[in-house]
Amino acid sequence: MNAKTSCNVAVVGATGAVGETMLKVLAERKFPIGQLHVLASERSAGEKIQFDGKTIVVQDLAKFDPSGVDIALFSAGGSVSKEYAPKFAAAGAVVIDNSSAFRYQDDVPLVVSEVNPEAAKRRPLGIIANPNCSTMQLMVALAPIHRKAKLERINIATYQSVSGTGKRAMEELGKQTAALLNFQEAKAEVYPVQIAFNVIPHGGDFTDNGYTTEEMKLVWETRKILGDDSIGVNATVVRVPVFYGHSEAVHIETRDKLSAVDARALLEQAPGLVVVDDPVGGGYPTPVTHASGRDPVFVGRIRDDISHPRGLSLWVVSDNIRKGAATNAVQLAELVWNEG
Repeated sequence: MNAKTSCNVAVVGATGAVGETMLKVLAERKFPIGQLHVLASERSAGEKIQFDGKTIVVQDLAKFDPSGVDIALFSAGGSVSKEYAPKFAAAGAVVIDNSSAFRYQDDVPLVVSEVNPEAAKRRPLGIIANPNCSTMQLMVALAPIHRKAKLERINIATYQSVSGTGKRAMEELGKQTAALLNFQEAKAEVYPVQIAFNVIPHGGDFTDNGYTTEEMKLVWETRKILGDDSIGVNATVVRVPVFYGHSEAVHIETRDKLSAVDARALLEQAPGLVVVDDPVGGGYPTPVTHASGRDPVFVGRIRDDISHPRGLSLWVVSDNIRKGAATNAVQLAELVWNEG
């Protein structure tokens, strides 16, 4: 445990969806905060937010002196992280970054608290990266299987909520839904096409190989977190008209045979995971009924793949804003704090 009794914390991007949830989770988990600095762009500076019964004024990140900050939680986008995270680290803070800015650097650990917590200690730049939300929940579910039977191939289709795109996307879904229910035109501004009552097989930017950046994140991040570049990953990302909670249809092939019965027993003992797997109507997790507003990753529809002798199929659901971003960041802050 740390000899100090409290920790000076900065939350960068405090007025965004993830930043707001980080503050909520810090209060819920009773993180030992001494001084709390809430930071955002000049546009949001001066706003007041409530934290643990106190009113705190949002400060301008560009004018803030990071000296004295012990841990900084960043969720303000990649460009902001690239500019300011090294400055906070140079001033002595451990930076936990939620953007993609540093995820693929060899000298920055990419950490899921239940999967590879030991990696958080190896941070030569003073920066720890949070994985993408869809990778996060996938790793909590698949790491126990990988350790037992070794993953050979992962074929995954994600069904990602609009909160993963941000507040404007949530507002767009709400406005389009209201418009269509009133027989009016649905205007698409955030997404390239209408999201209300629709599904969009597109997340991120298209790359030269025909996949999108959101799909390639699942490839790169899975291999880095599990420490195995031989794992084959094939991903399709789909945006769906859900406010909170990503879902994933996951089909895996293992090197060693692992039955659905054994996999279910293994997952029932895994940290951060809740198995909801009854072969009846409603006996499976969904974003609304299980994940939204909660921290665990939920797994159901666990079954043997009838097309492959060493195959398994699973359905994985989690709140992308909480566990997929904010909660894991706070859990990493706890790991750092407990190092002493």
